[in-house]
Amino acid sequence: MASNKKRELVTGAAMLCAGLGYLLLTTRLPGHDGIDATFVPYLLSVMLCVLSGLHILAVFKAPQAVQGEPEEALAVGATPDLKTVSKTLALIVGYISLLKPVGFPIMTAIYLYLQFLVLTPVDQKPRHLGYLIIAVVTSVLVYVLFRETFDLMLPAGVLNF
Repeated sequence: MASNKKRELVTGAAMLCAGLGYLLLTTRLPGHDGIDATFVPYLLSVMLCVLSGLHILAVFKAPQAVQGEPEEALAVGATPDLKTVSKTLALIVGYISLLKPVGFPIMTAIYLYLQFLVLTPVDQKPRHLGYLIIAVVTSVLVYVLFRETFDLMLPAGVLNF
């Protein structure tokens, strides 16, 4: 087995263990009838287990590397883009620090829009209007979903409604 396949297998196994651990911890949360605060953790842990299982299956179904061909040539985007990672981490820190005073709807829309800009490939022109519409609609839908359906309060911040 090529070292790249071994690495992918270890990654899938680690994610499966993390998903199972998360599922185990979620079962210890107090729950109520219907949809409550445990619904999303259950959903996330099950999705993590399913995705890691699919990742492991994909490793076994992937073709073997050709002898003599360097593995770096097979990996697409082998070098990480440190500028993009740094910008993403800075956006996350800013989002977390301003979430309570500014509020979830505004900060989430701003974060998503800026993250879309960061993740837009350099050779592609950013579609500002589309990014803005997606960010605002997603932010409002998530806020309303959590407030009305799950009865969980997210920080409203300056909107205060």
